[in-house]
Amino acid sequence: MTEAIQPATVLSVTDLTPNVRQLVLLPQQHKLDFLPGQWVSLKLPVGPHPPLNRAYSMAEPASPSGELTLVFDRVPQGLGSNYLYHLRAGDRVTLSGPHGKFVLPQPSEQALLCITRYTGLVPIHCMIKALETARDYTPVFLMAVGPAEDELLYHFELLSLAVTRPSFQYLPLAAPTEEAAVALVADALSSLLPNKSNAVPLLCGTKTFVHPIRQHLIEAGYQRKEIKIESYG
Repeated sequence: MTEAIQPATVLSVTDLTPNVRQLVLLPQQHKLDFLPGQWVSLKLPVGPHPPLNRAYSMAEPASPSGELTLVFDRVPQGLGSNYLYHLRAGDRVTLSGPHGKFVLPQPSEQALLCITRYTGLVPIHCMIKALETARDYTPVFLMAVGPAEDELLYHFELLSLAVTRPSFQYLPLAAPTEEAAVALVADALSSLLPNKSNAVPLLCGTKTFVHPIRQHLIEAGYQRKEIKIESYG
């Protein structure tokens, strides 16, 4: 099947944290129908052999007007993220999608154990927003690890949701490295898992974060196929 590629216009640019930026794009040829958790591929005119393909998950569920909300962190010396950091409203990018199978389990009655690292929270945020919109009160426990307290994405939004929605629990953590993040999560899981053993794990972040956490869950009794992951880097 030929990949459907189309231009999109940047509608807005917003800084969410000191090192994370949000782009809202409007596809110009046709609206994308996507599931929460899926991503688009941006075709960037940089690098030794352009286009440079970079995958970014949607941060908000599909909207009637068709805009896409993407979120990314600025990677030092990163060709893709540094190019995107220079975009302004009115600029154009080229994209394809939607792609990916990291989506909400169906049926949705089973509780979710979501564990994310930094911008790995983005597709999970989209899922949580979709559940809220649908008034689906599936129990969700979210453990979100940022590199610093001021880099915790959607922190106050998630705190507010945890206060108002009994079915949603939120544990924010900060760790400067992937190794420290893995250790923090493993420690938290040691006391959490006995009460969450029936929850479906959804893990998202870098490979050096996600893979050790998956192994920890397997050692705790989960089957590998029961653990849903999205990893990168």
